Amino acid sequence: MTASLREIKVYTTFPHRCSYLEGEEATTLFVDPRQKLSAELYTQLSLLGFRRSGDHVYRPHCARCNACIASRVPVYEFQPSRTQQRISRRNADLRIEKSDSILDDEAYKLYCYYIESRHADGDMYPPEREQYESFLNDGLGCAIYYRLYQENQLVAITVADKMLDGLAAIYSFFDPGQSRRSLGSEAILLQIREAQRMSLPFVYLGYWIDGCRKMSYKSRFSPLELFVDGQWQQHKTTQTGAPDTAAVVSLLDPK
Repeated sequence: MTASLREIKVYTTFPHRCSYLEGEEATTLFVDPRQKLSAELYTQLSLLGFRRSGDHVYRPHCARCNACIASRVPVYEFQPSRTQQRISRRNADLRIEKSDSILDDEAYKLYCYYIESRHADGDMYPPEREQYESFLNDGLGCAIYYRLYQENQLVAITVADKMLDGLAAIYSFFDPGQSRRSLGSEAILLQIREAQRMSLPFVYLGYWIDGCRKMSYKSRFSPLELFVDGQWQQHKTTQTGAPDTAAVVSLLDPK
């Protein structure tokens, strides 16, 4: 690690209710928000399992649980499944535009529709404009906003940070009424294609969480690398396409 990385101040939150696993408490380690992060530092932190949410760069730091495991897709090794190939063909008619922000009413209206339809039981319900703008801002000056249009109708937005070694998938939201398009999967496939186009080797998908249904979609993008014991390691998948949980657990808790 460089001296600048060693000098970064980090803090921990008090234990709070876990948003992903019922009955669990979570503690978060986050970088001092006053710290100016260069692209190099942000990339180094990502390599250590950190993520960005708004102005905060963080990673889980729970005393009793290590279910949250940072994950990424090596894009040069990625081979889309037949289902993913069908998804790409199904969405080939969509027009993709990049924008500098998503502070406009068109984008916020889609976000509200998505949260109200898909995540009414989550922490972001009910949607609020201030929370939306804070969460999806360009906090480090490296965000790319991809808008997907069906003719003139905005149907999806995916937010990605460009780092030195890849794209970090920050968040995606889409029209829940377009279920046949599988727009959540298409958003990740789009980022994989973009990383390949930009000659970036990885797409960071955030945390894979064993036992959390909302995070299970990440296991469908194979091969999937997990950050275990301080190293990025590629893991075999089960017949269902999920990471081999037994292998992951054995690495996290060696006997």
